[in-house]
Amino acid sequence: MPALFLLIPLLGVIIINLPGRKIGNRMAVWAALAVAIIQIGMAVTSGSMVWQGLAQVVSLPFGASLQIDLFTAVVLATTGLIAAMSLILDKNAENPRSLYFGSLVLVTMMGMNGVVMVRDIFSLYVFLEITAVASFVLISINKERDPLEGAFKYFVMSAVATVLILAAIAILLLTVGSVGFKAVADNLSAGGVSPQVIVALILFIAGLSIKAGLIPFHAWLPDAYSSAPPAVSMLLAGIITKVTGVYTIMRLITDVFSISSIMKTAFMVLGAVSIVIGALAAMRQDDFKRMLAYSSISQVGYIILSAGLGTPLGFAAALLHFFNHATFKSLLFVNAAAVESRSGTRQMSRLGGLASKMPITGGTSVVGFLSTAGVPPLSGFWSKLLIVIALWQAGAYFYAVVAVLASILTLAYFLIMQRRVFFGKLREGLESIREAGAAAVVPSLILAGITVLVGLLFPLVLLLMQSQGLI
Repeated sequence: MPALFLLIPLLGVIIINLPGRKIGNRMAVWAALAVAIIQIGMAVTSGSMVWQGLAQVVSLPFGASLQIDLFTAVVLATTGLIAAMSLILDKNAENPRSLYFGSLVLVTMMGMNGVVMVRDIFSLYVFLEITAVASFVLISINKERDPLEGAFKYFVMSAVATVLILAAIAILLLTVGSVGFKAVADNLSAGGVSPQVIVALILFIAGLSIKAGLIPFHAWLPDAYSSAPPAVSMLLAGIITKVTGVYTIMRLITDVFSISSIMKTAFMVLGAVSIVIGALAAMRQDDFKRMLAYSSISQVGYIILSAGLGTPLGFAAALLHFFNHATFKSLLFVNAAAVESRSGTRQMSRLGGLASKMPITGGTSVVGFLSTAGVPPLSGFWSKLLIVIALWQAGAYFYAVVAVLASILTLAYFLIMQRRVFFGKLREGLESIREAGAAAVVPSLILAGITVLVGLLFPLVLLLMQSQGLI
């Protein structure tokens, strides 16, 4: 089963491109969408098999291997979900390059699936680069000035991250003699952590923090998110940076490097700074998508803060917020795309009163921003509550207070956004605006529904997590 998560997207790329342009742009998107839906089903099936105690491991050449556990299954399902929503949204733009878009989405899916499943550090790096290269092209796919600039900034920062990660791999290989997760972990457990390993870890974290867009490594992220085509912005914010940065950090600190008190402090400081500065920067934005970009930095900070605790509850809360953030932030990017497509602008100062003309977009935006702010009973409330409880139980009282106060900031800037864009009197010149088409409405309703259902059904999720010993 694990190998299918690489083979099926690859087969999809081959099928789309084998007939050349004869397949048509629309059919290319539909083919990619079918693969994304298949991946969701496979991830759920694999997760249920792991739940029943059936191993999901496959060996690859050169000593590499793929493995699926419950954490992996959740991320694989989330990847398929967000990819599917972005493919539906792309049809709203009638992108003339949809043939390439469908292929590139499948390549990024294959790269992210590899990142999620591999169990050695060098293979992890290879799949990180596959995802990054496809992302560069996706951002600049329309060959316009701003997207090209955003892609270039992403390329430069990603190149720096690549150098740091490769240097870390080289140091680790020379010091430990292996790059397999288990081999490195066993070696470090037996021989202790040497200064060289500490240097390698610092380089790893710096490189992955660039890919995650954590402060102070975030310079590329607002430009890339805001300038990319709508469907690409959603894909980047919803899953790509989460898998290539956040997931990888979480996996390394749980499977490879035992988390020390110094590491714990470093992660918690990094997470808290990202939470606060991201929220404050979001409040200052007039561009709808740039505000969402800075909000993403803030929400990723919550995941890193919780995972950095190194406790089972902290990790479970981080995983839950990983999923929740992917859904509610993707929802908000879908709605930003809908507003831009109908009004022709992302500047909130030029908008107002759109809820009367776009009730579905306005209503689902309320769901998205309330969940982001952690308002009950939506999904974001429960993951943030678990994060605060995990921090409090670990004695990190200051960070727990920061997490709560930052949620108030989040509520404040989203209320400002909702008022400036959707509430109030309809701004002059927007009288002819109407609700977005099905390509934007369908994913927004699906993502809003997931956000509400996860929140309402959270007690069941909590019981399942307890039965598996996750908390």
